[in-house]
Amino acid sequence: MNLVRPIAAPGRPAAATLGLVDCDIHPRVRDLGEFRPFLTEAAWHRLATYGIHARHGFAKGYPFPKAAPLACRRDAWPPGGGPPASDLPFLQAQLLDAYGMDVGVLNPLQPSGQGDVNDGLSVALASAVNEWQVEHWLRHEPRLRGSIVVPYEDGAASAEEIRRRAGDPRFCQVLLMSRTSEPLGRQRYWPIWQAAAEAGLPVGIHAFGYSGHAMTNGGWPSFYVEEVQEHATSAQAQVSSMVVEGIFERFPGLKVIMIECGFGWMPSLAWRLDATWKRLKDEVPHLKRAPSEVMREHVFVSTQPIEEPERPEHLLDAMEWIGWDRILFASDYPHWDFDDPRLAIPAFIPEEKRAAIYGGNARRLFGF
Repeated sequence: MNLVRPIAAPGRPAAATLGLVDCDIHPRVRDLGEFRPFLTEAAWHRLATYGIHARHGFAKGYPFPKAAPLACRRDAWPPGGGPPASDLPFLQAQLLDAYGMDVGVLNPLQPSGQGDVNDGLSVALASAVNEWQVEHWLRHEPRLRGSIVVPYEDGAASAEEIRRRAGDPRFCQVLLMSRTSEPLGRQRYWPIWQAAAEAGLPVGIHAFGYSGHAMTNGGWPSFYVEEVQEHATSAQAQVSSMVVEGIFERFPGLKVIMIECGFGWMPSLAWRLDATWKRLKDEVPHLKRAPSEVMREHVFVSTQPIEEPERPEHLLDAMEWIGWDRILFASDYPHWDFDDPRLAIPAFIPEEKRAAIYGGNARRLFGF
C-alpha cells in the first residue's frame, strides 16, 4: 500500500494517442490560511476560531488507514513541507510531467465546505475554494482545470455559484459528493441540475462525503475495508434516485460522472431498475424510457478504482455495456490507491479503446 516508487520517466502511455487526461486529482491547502484572502472577516473568524462542523463526526477515528495519513501515498508529501498535492511544482514533477499528461482535472475534497452543517460557512468556503483553485493552480498551470465546488445542501446558493463560474473556461465541471443528506433526485437539489444544464457543464459526483447518516443501510461498518466498498453502493443509490426521480427527463442535456465509485455495478443496477420499471411504470409517469437507456445516455464513470474480476472477459462485458465512450481515466492522485496510467488500463483492452479511455472520451465530454 505504501511502496515508494521512483518518479516515472517522462512520456505518456503508448495507448494514449489522443492525449492523457486525468479526471481525478485532489489538491489540498497547506493550511487553512490559504483561504483567508477569499473569505470575509466574519467567515474567516468563524473558520479559524470554530472550524468546520461536518454533518457527522468520526467518533472512532479517521476515514482512512492510519498507515496512510490523509489517505495519501508516502512519496507524495512535498520535500518542502505541506500535505500531499499542496505544492504545485512537486505535483507538476510527480504527476503531470512524469506521465506526460495533457490535462488534469482538480477535485478538491476537504476542506471544501461541502457537507458542513453551517450553511453560511459552507457557502463562503465553497466559493473560497474555487477562488483558491484559480489563484494557486489554474492561473499558473494551463494543463489543469478546476471543478466548481458547491455547497450542495443549499441548492439556491449552489446554483448561484455555478452561474458565477460558468463563463470561466478554466472550470470544466461541477463537483458534488456521493453521500448527501437526501438522494440527489430530490427537489431540493434541482437548482443545481438546472444551473449545470444551462451552463453545459457535466456534474462530477465523487465518492465519499458527509451525509449525517450511517454509511450502510445496517449502520456503521466496523472496518475500513467495509467503508471503501460502500462507495459503490452510495453511487448506485444516487444514480437510481436521479433516474427514477426524472432528473434527466427534466434536464435532457445533463451529464454526470461517477468518480471513484467503481463501475461494475452499472449493468446489474440497470437490469434491476428495468425489471421493476416495467411492472411499476405507472408510479413514475415522468420516466418515459427504460432506466438502462437513460443511464447509458447520461452517466459516465471513472476508471479508478477499476474492477479486477477473475475472468478478464467479465470486465470487458461491463465496459461494453456502459459504453466505451463513457469511461474516463482517473489516477486519484495523491491517494494511496493511485493508479499509474502506464498500468491502469489492462493490456487486453483493445488499443483504440484504451486511447479513448486515456483521453479521447474526456476531451469530448469536457470540450478540451
